[in-house]
Amino acid sequence: MADDREVWKKISRGDEDAFDAFYRENVPGLCSFLRQITSSLSVAEDLAQETFTQIWNRPNGFNPDRGSLRGYLFGIGRKQALEWWRHQRPTESETEAKVETPRTELCTAIGEALGHLPEDQRALLWLREVEGQSYGELAAILEIPIGTVRSRLFTAREALRNIWQEVRKQR
Repeated sequence: MADDREVWKKISRGDEDAFDAFYRENVPGLCSFLRQITSSLSVAEDLAQETFTQIWNRPNGFNPDRGSLRGYLFGIGRKQALEWWRHQRPTESETEAKVETPRTELCTAIGEALGHLPEDQRALLWLREVEGQSYGELAAILEIPIGTVRSRLFTAREALRNIWQEVRKQR
């Protein structure tokens, strides 16, 4: 947390090197998270840019007493994605333009199972299991109590387990 304070002080003073280092360290994870929400790499990249632009343009928004700088970043990104969903749904060509990489059958099955989850559960699991966000960070990002984070994670994991079992039965 002390490191977050120092990084934020530098960013708040307009230190481009500190901002660039923060950007480079966090943009891959933020883009992955936003892609899970939007199902579009290009939209995720655009939203990530908007998120970092917002942080640069509003250097007094972060409060280190409320959570980590990374949690603050993902919270802004989540809000950007929700706003994007409110204004438009992805076109068919955007959802088909997913970047395909060689995957094992297991990875494909897991991806299919995750794809059947509602967006909020998928995003929560992604933040916790892939990005490694703590319960406290998730509470700050989602603006909900920690107890609610725990119960929603339990529900999401159970839903994923049930979907996974169905996907495996079909193979």
